[in-house]
Amino acid sequence: MARVRITQVSSTIKRPLSQKNAIKSLGLGKINRSVELEYNDALKGAINKVQHLVKVEEI
Repeated sequence: MARVRITQVSSTIKRPLSQKNAIKSLGLGKINRSVELEYNDALKGAINKVQHLVKVEEI
């Protein structure tokens, strides 16, 4: 599987709880924080829910 780097670029203030939980499940929580994860279907769903809050790069 491919690895991706996910960086949070926007705040979760005034966002629905489901989006806040998706950011938390990705291991993020502060702007400019990055994580490297294996890309799979569960990760794809979480990224899709918060695509406007994160930047995704393939490594």
